[in-house]
Parts: sequence; C-alpha cells; structure tokens
Amino acid sequence: MLRWTLIVLLLVGGSYSAEAQRRMKKKDADAQGTLWGYWGYNRTRYTNSDIRFVGTGYDFTLANAKAHDEQAILSSNNYLRLSNLTVPQFNLRLGYNFRDHWAISLGYDHLKYIFADDNEVFLSGEITPGVDDVTNWSGTYDAEPILTDRKKFHYENSDGMNFIRLELHRVDTWLRFGSKDQFKISTDFGFSLGGILSYNDFRFAGQESKRTISMSGIGTAVHIAPRFEFFRHVFVQPTLSGGLIRQGKVRTRANNASSYAQQSFGYGEFNTVVGFFAYIRPTNGCQSCPVW
Repeated sequence: MLRWTLIVLLLVGGSYSAEAQRRMKKKDADAQGTLWGYWGYNRTRYTNSDIRFVGTGYDFTLANAKAHDEQAILSSNNYLRLSNLTVPQFNLRLGYNFRDHWAISLGYDHLKYIFADDNEVFLSGEITPGVDDVTNWSGTYDAEPILTDRKKFHYENSDGMNFIRLELHRVDTWLRFGSKDQFKISTDFGFSLGGILSYNDFRFAGQESKRTISMSGIGTAVHIAPRFEFFRHVFVQPTLSGGLIRQGKVRTRANNASSYAQQSFGYGEFNTVVGFFAYIRPTNGCQSCPVW
C-alpha cells in the first residue's frame, strides 16, 4: 500500500511540476520585476529665451536670445575611447518595472546649451559705468537691439546642462516574432521631473569664468518611443521628448555667489539608445494560479 501511495504522489508531483513549468512567468520586458538600463546619444533644440544676468554693478536682460546644442564630432576618438565617452551629449538611465507595464527610472541627460554667436537680442536693464569697458554696454537700456560679439560676451553650459530626473514609464508590447519571441516591438511613454546641474562658462566685462558649477534649476519632460527588442535581453530605442526648463540661478562666477543668470525655455530632444534587460523575478509564480 505504501509503495502505491508513493507512486501516486510521484506521478501527481511530476505532473504538477510540469504544469508549473508551463505556467512560469515569461521573460517579458514589460512585466513586473524587469530591471533595465541604457546608454545613447542625443541632439537637442531650444526655444528662444530671455536671459537675465545679475552681478556686481550690473543687472540686465538679453531678450529673444538664441541657443543651440553642441554634439561632439563623430569620430572613434569621441565615441569609442572610454576616457571620452562623456564628451558627447549622452543619455544614461536605469529603471525597474515595479508592476506589469509600469516602470520607474533614474536618468542623466547630458545636454549642452550654447548662446549663439552674433546673437540679435534686445538689451534691457542697467550696467554701471566703468563695469564694462569691453562691450561698451554701460548705461541704462530699454529693449535696445544689439548684436553680440563672442569675443566680448559669451554664455554657455558646454560642459553640461545636465538634466537629472526621475521618470514614470508606461510600457506595452504590441508585436512578437519568432517561436521564442526573438524579436518584439513595444512602446514606451513617460513623464519626468528633475533638477539641472550646470557647468557654466561666462565671458563679460573683460572677465572669463570656466566650469562654474551649480544646481541651477528644475525641468519637466514627456517622451514617446518605439522599442525594438532582440532575444529578450537587448533593445534599441529611438526617443522623441520635449519639456520645459527653469534655471532660477545659474552661477556665472565661481568666486562670487551673487553673480548668476536665470531663464526659462522649452526644449525638444531626439536620442537613440542601446539597452539591456535583466529579469529579477522571471519565475515568480504562475500566470494564472488556480482558485481552490
């Protein structure tokens, strides 16, 4: 009797184990428990803005200022050498799916903001006589049209207007190809909020300051992206995003905390990244558990 009981238990247990294996959770990138990350590069466009500059002996605004990004020249020296990987405008992000179709991530967008050369702007404000004998802007102005000269005045965040942000994602898989889902197409929508870490260069009144560091403001953004997944562990994702940035206090002089710039503007970004998936909980139960 005991022998037959053991045989029955083994048969039932084996059958249950096989069924459990069939019901184990698939390695799906949009499922709960998926860890993912990516690295890539971006191009960015900015709206015109009004930039206010404050410092000892001056408080003026340059209205309708134009700016652009500055992606590194495409070369093996910039994009393949490890020591230069952070020279181009890059995107780095690590995320986790806290439930099916929903993820949260922390990322670092290395953007660059360059005040355009020969910028046609409108000068308003006051510059104390004697403070600036280089550009000859001393005086009081009210929307005076001027053309800037890079050799005398320049402003940029070329070492980084770095957008460090938390992002909430909605991820859905739409198409699957191959007997083992070797290729899949999904979408990634997201909303983010974070801070701006600036490395500022500023040339004005015969003085030039380099790499003045400050947490200069905040930003918010939304994005939309198709995602192309390969063999469940690798993906390529082109992303289109846009948002608003408010820089309330960009320090312009390292030795003078009262010298700063401030502005608000919109931006649009296109990036292409390559990423990975790691399945932290690929077998955490069955897809459809029985109700007893």
